[in-house]
Amino acid sequence: MARMAVVGVGRMGAPICARLAGAGHEVAAFDLLPERVDAVGGGVRRAGSAADAATGADVLLTVLPGPEEVGAALGDEVFAAMAPGALWLDLSSNTPAGSAPLRALAGAHGVQVLEAPMGGGPDEAARGRLRLFAAGDADLLDAHRPLLEQLADRIVHTGGSGTGYTAKLLVNLLWFGQAAATAEALLLGTRAGIALDTLHAVLADSAAGSDFIRRDLPALYGGDYLASYAIDRVHRQLAALTAMARDLGTPHDVSEAVRSLYEQTVARFGPADGELLAVALLEELAGTQLRTTL
Repeated sequence: MARMAVVGVGRMGAPICARLAGAGHEVAAFDLLPERVDAVGGGVRRAGSAADAATGADVLLTVLPGPEEVGAALGDEVFAAMAPGALWLDLSSNTPAGSAPLRALAGAHGVQVLEAPMGGGPDEAARGRLRLFAAGDADLLDAHRPLLEQLADRIVHTGGSGTGYTAKLLVNLLWFGQAAATAEALLLGTRAGIALDTLHAVLADSAAGSDFIRRDLPALYGGDYLASYAIDRVHRQLAALTAMARDLGTPHDVSEAVRSLYEQTVARFGPADGELLAVALLEELAGTQLRTTL
């Protein structure tokens, strides 16, 4: 068993803390809202700062929304406080550019680094059924695989540093793009006279079928725009990907269209929670809501 520090005890960090403590690790956690740590219970120690949590830690896990939050949470004092040969494991939806300075800072203090942004939600985190897009040195990953397997049942090694973040962002890009394209298709189809439940069945059982259509659309039909992540953070992720595409010289017209839609969504709704609020914007523009009981 090891000494664990967790920075970020939100909807994902809380069940991760609970799993680590339940596995017998000594866990200290820090969040800007201290009551979140208290709510975890199970012997998790509430730390007064990120550096306090990291003091003597063998592993530091950051479970934060994005690069801005990770950058604000970590610094010299955090990495300096960790045990010799410790590991920083970043589970956040970070970016290669955002993590690079912190990775160098960690290295200067002798702290090893792995990134493993997550796929899945709080239920999967509580059951240890996350998917991790792990990146970094392969031998280092193998050495810490038993820890990762306490959190996830699917661990994909994507390659060197930065590739895990990129893989997770690309997954999100396609999901958000599918949400928008599917909503446009449903709005057009119903306006053209196809019943929504019939159209859903046609799309789900066709070459156009996807997990989004089969699994996620029913929530939307009930008026649930998936208030699990803020729409401005979604836009920041999409903007990071289109910037990467520009830097690497790859075509990104479709990605830019998706980014632009989510930029308009932020302008309409502000930094509200709701991963499907772009669909709400399309519904407003069409003057139609996609509602049915399947």
